Amino acid sequence: MKLTPTSLTERVEGLDFLRGIALLGIIIANMLHFHSPYAYMDPYTWFSTPGEQSAFHFIDVFVEASFYPLFAMLFGYGLNMQYEKSLKNHTPFAPFMARRMSWLLLFGILHALLIWFGDILFTYAIMGFVMIALVRIPKKWLFSLALVLYIVPSVLVYILLVFSRKINPNSLLDGFVDIHQIELAISAYAHGSFGEIFMFRLGEWFTFGVVGVFTSFFAVLPLMMLGAAFSKWKVVEKMYAMKGKLVVTMIVGITLGVLLKNVPYIDGPKFENIIIVQSTFGGPILAIGYAALLMLLWQIPFLKIVTKPFATLGRMAFTTYIMQSIIATLAFYSYGAGLYGKVDIVTGTWLAIGIFVIQLIAAQIWLSKFRIGPLEYVWRKLSYGKNFSNKEEKV
Repeated sequence: MKLTPTSLTERVEGLDFLRGIALLGIIIANMLHFHSPYAYMDPYTWFSTPGEQSAFHFIDVFVEASFYPLFAMLFGYGLNMQYEKSLKNHTPFAPFMARRMSWLLLFGILHALLIWFGDILFTYAIMGFVMIALVRIPKKWLFSLALVLYIVPSVLVYILLVFSRKINPNSLLDGFVDIHQIELAISAYAHGSFGEIFMFRLGEWFTFGVVGVFTSFFAVLPLMMLGAAFSKWKVVEKMYAMKGKLVVTMIVGITLGVLLKNVPYIDGPKFENIIIVQSTFGGPILAIGYAALLMLLWQIPFLKIVTKPFATLGRMAFTTYIMQSIIATLAFYSYGAGLYGKVDIVTGTWLAIGIFVIQLIAAQIWLSKFRIGPLEYVWRKLSYGKNFSNKEEKV
């Protein structure tokens, strides 16, 4: 049988809704890096005014490290759906998915080098290649393997960090602020030429992106595996029959997730509390709690109607993600409005919400005329190796 893209009637609308909400959290978290040298700050001491401190505390606990895990799980969920579709239609899965991930890898490199260093597509593509093999594992084994791959290395790292602190309390450089890098970032992004920005961005991408791929095998890959396992269990498709389990998951996930993410405020912003307890464990647990809550809300008819625009936006998540980077860098970098380093965290957060609202409206307009987003169309065309009509199907 011939390879064909998923039709609109075959889409799981609840997945698109979750993607749409995840994109809101992603731009709020990313905005910290768009408008300031956030990677080189100690945010627990950097923000001085009560308003900034409150805004950071909210984002730190309820947003950061909780929406990328959700997006990674959704990526794995969708990849398994493609796998099951190939089994059903007797079409080759590995060659098609390898081609699809190869193009995503290229998109990620272009995004990282030409737009923003904080790209996640490159990492997703690398992990996607690995998932071509792992997605074939039965759901219970896949779920268990994902937990082991995620929990064991993280616990070992936590023990190592605690042990290092006991030997030398100053070894972890808690609260370190890299003033030199902050100055270089402001010089490049706020005042530099495109070439200077490119060179600085290249260094940042290599440091945070390329090197970060190695840790992603224990951070991002297991989340994709969990998403694929949930897909095999048809969690989103069967959400209406799983209300009780979703309620329990929501309560446990949100309660435990918020508690863990507040540990740096309870036990102090120690390196191990921030990296392991808050981000590595608290973030994904809260993400699962959020997912359960959103699936419960999606079952309420009135709220489903009100939040339908998020599902529409979720149909063009790829385009939305890239456009967030383009719009934000044009606002903050020197070749645009040049606001880098001049915007506080409160203003930046409202800008993120404003950009998302505009994207929400734009998605409704675009998808009233076309089936998928422009970048989704290009990616689909390249993946399948042939043209498809992108005109909206009229009923």
